Amino acid sequence: MFHVLTLTYLQPLEVIDKTRPEHLAWLQQEVEDGTVLLAGRLQDQSGSVLITADISADEAENLMAADPYQQAGLVRYERIGFNGAFRAPGL
Repeated sequence: MFHVLTLTYLQPLEVIDKTRPEHLAWLQQEVEDGTVLLAGRLQDQSGSVLITADISADEAENLMAADPYQQAGLVRYERIGFNGAFRAPGL
């Protein structure tokens, strides 16, 4: 199961950005590990989106819980799982 994880910032960007280095280090490791395929801030800067690899719902929940933003209480996560039946080559 693939997952779309949406983060909504609960604090102003100047507060969010204080934890950003830790969040980006965590995110880079998840990308290197192959858990996260794609991630980035929303155009309006109100949150972010992460697209996971083919992982279980429990793994997705653990991923969200490990985010430094989540641990600091700075974001609200929402998860949508989908089967990824149609994929680009290599996914």
